[in-house]
Amino acid sequence: GADIVQWFMKNLSIEDPGEAIHLGSLIAAQGYVFPISDHVLTLKDDGTFYRFQAPYFWPSNCWEPENTDYAIYLCKRTMQNKARLELADYEAENLARLQRAFARKWEFIFMQAEAQVKIDRKKDKTERKILDSQERAFWDVHRPVPGCVNTTEMDIRKCRRMKNPQKVKKSVYGVTEESQPQSPVHVPSQPVRKTTKEDFRKQITFLNMQIERHCLKMSKVAESLIAYTEQYVEYDPFITPAEPSNPWISDDAALWDIEMSKEPSQQRVKRWGFSMDEVLKDPVGRDQFLRFLESEFSSENLR
Repeated sequence: GADIVQWFMKNLSIEDPGEAIHLGSLIAAQGYVFPISDHVLTLKDDGTFYRFQAPYFWPSNCWEPENTDYAIYLCKRTMQNKARLELADYEAENLARLQRAFARKWEFIFMQAEAQVKIDRKKDKTERKILDSQERAFWDVHRPVPGCVNTTEMDIRKCRRMKNPQKVKKSVYGVTEESQPQSPVHVPSQPVRKTTKEDFRKQITFLNMQIERHCLKMSKVAESLIAYTEQYVEYDPFITPAEPSNPWISDDAALWDIEMSKEPSQQRVKRWGFSMDEVLKDPVGRDQFLRFLESEFSSENLR
């Protein structure tokens, strides 16, 4: 870290060491350089060792990593029995949350992680160690340690995407369910493909389909919204004074007791007529509807 600060001061004619540290911290926050010993992306004016990030992971590639990529990365870390790759508490929590979110496709994610581990094991030990640290630094930028600023939300990346309108969300590992897994660092950047006549034809077809889509006039949308508001206005205690009292502005919970009672009021029954959803949302309405179905020998439709 001290060498980087001295380099800035010498080559950029910076007199104040604080300015050099601030400039280095801005660069480190974007992940271009990162500390080897910890995962807080700042520049320290001491003996901390830093490593340059691989160009593949630079922010200029307009990364928008998916949660599936993060799940593959965390899953891969759990397969490697190394102390330096052990999951931190927040990463273990993220992994558990992602496992619940992607329960249906977790087998696919696990298979991709296994394939990545097999590829990594074929590499030289030193190279593998460097690649592991670079990959982890990438995720420190996009899924930072709690308490650290997420620099990926800065406007500079939006500006970059405006210059590259063809750039869209892409997988860090180049993974789709049909594709073969490959190492993230050694994926070659694809050259920009020239737009062909077929591309223009597809675009024209797409735009024609959008034009032919059925669209509602704004006046119709406004009428529907007004009708909905008028229908429910008497049930909104913010607009219509509730009886016997408004629990939102007083400590009287009598209204909630009335709503939970098994003897529905006339206003409550009236609301059932709005839609079937209103009947089923109300426990008493659902019970009454179940009784009706039992009389018609079709109560299994509600169970």
